[in-house]
Amino acid sequence: MFGFPGWIEITIILGIILLLFGKRLPGVMNSLGKSIVEFKKGANEGADSEEDSSKISPQDSPKDNQPG
Repeated sequence: MFGFPGWIEITIILGIILLLFGKRLPGVMNSLGKSIVEFKKGANEGADSEEDSSKISPQDSPKDNQPG
């Protein structure tokens, strides 16, 4: 009775969205695309830094240089 909407319902919903946001939709999609690209760059940089830090052995890491 209340399941996943079929292709007709999805088409109607997309049509309503297009009518409401038609002029602003390209700008919104552009911003969304840029956000996704920046997120992927950040995720890749985080993964790269984790790989770099895992390559450093405990002998190579700097020691605490505290006077004492």
